[in-house]
Amino acid sequence: MTQALRLGIAGLGTVGASVVRMVARRAEAIGATAGRPVTVTAVAARDRTRDRGLDLAGVTWFDDPVALARSADVDCVVELIGGAEGKARETVEAALASGKHVVTANKALLARHGPGLARAAEAAGVALAFEASAAGGIPVVKALREALTGNRISRVYGILNGTCNYILSRMELEGLTFEACLKDAQALGYAEADPTFDVEGFDTAHKLAILTSLAFGTELDAEGVSVEGISAITPLDLRMADELGYRIKLLGVAEATAAGIEQRVHPTMVPKSSAIAQVMGVTNAVTIDTDALRELTLIGPGAGGEATASAVVADIADVAAGRVPPAFGRPVAALAAPARAEMQRHEGGYYIRLTVHDRPGVAAGVATKMAEREISLESILQHRSDSAAARDRHGRSGLPVPLVLITYAATEAAIRASLDAMAADGLLSEPPQLIRIERE
Repeated sequence: MTQALRLGIAGLGTVGASVVRMVARRAEAIGATAGRPVTVTAVAARDRTRDRGLDLAGVTWFDDPVALARSADVDCVVELIGGAEGKARETVEAALASGKHVVTANKALLARHGPGLARAAEAAGVALAFEASAAGGIPVVKALREALTGNRISRVYGILNGTCNYILSRMELEGLTFEACLKDAQALGYAEADPTFDVEGFDTAHKLAILTSLAFGTELDAEGVSVEGISAITPLDLRMADELGYRIKLLGVAEATAAGIEQRVHPTMVPKSSAIAQVMGVTNAVTIDTDALRELTLIGPGAGGEATASAVVADIADVAAGRVPPAFGRPVAALAAPARAEMQRHEGGYYIRLTVHDRPGVAAGVATKMAEREISLESILQHRSDSAAARDRHGRSGLPVPLVLITYAATEAAIRASLDAMAADGLLSEPPQLIRIERE
């Protein structure tokens, strides 16, 4: 093929503008790799007057991205609008219906409509490529879809949201509260004015659902992801994690178990010795456990214009070269139905921080409730405050104090039942903090 691949860029925000610049800057290398030239022939964005620092001479401007998707002068639509519905969905559907390749970074769209879009792409014989949707600039989609075909994957987990990793890193290193770190993240542009999608784990859940489908050959099941965010993590939890030899990270974890495939997003204690524990700031990381390679960890920038554009342009080069693999690694009809492993059946170690009344018999009562559900304790730590110690010396007790438990492997159901029993017996003065421990 020598005829140029004509690109229509829908969305000229930070990522879209970076893609236009990268295609221009790397045109010769992309053409040499793909075997044909690649050129931007059309763009769509809401504001024509905004100075984006781009040379768009000779490029057709569309106010409506759906019209761009149907243009006869576009071979490949690059959707960078964002969102699961509205113009983003309409643009992608119009492109596929018109027989055009699609490259997108839109994890929300894929999490909700991925299987239907993949079917449409297969029917049209075109690509639906989305390397940038799961981990920014980290090439994990291609690794799972193509490079690891000879491996049986047992687990995929990682830091998939730079905002959360930045907040937890600052909290740990500087002893700051969640609220203070969130405010700084917003000031630096790492967090949105409404940060809920990031800090409550929903962004990570969308990305995890995509990785799960690729890793295990199952239908995409975003509704099956159990989700918890980081807003309840305190400086005390981070100090206790450090003392115990762990760091706290917001992880997305997909794991094949005897009960099915677990998909879970939650704050997690990881051993300081692990590769993923070393990943700080806004950086992302994905670890893949396989039978042949054992453990493969990919680390890199998970967001930002240049990092995301890198993944988008890699997909564009594949399309230009005529590489059109099934979107999720195999035809949609060959994807297995998701076998959900319910969160209550999850088994692993737990960090449990209780706030209990500092009086005789409370620790024994806590241990009894755990033993009744066959939960074995690896360690118990009690850090009494100076004020509690002073009151004890004067014969006064009953002040709330933290009591930290580290369990051996136990089921989520047993842990939850024991905590409910403690609360029912009046052993707890505040709701407990529970953080799962991820094995290496």
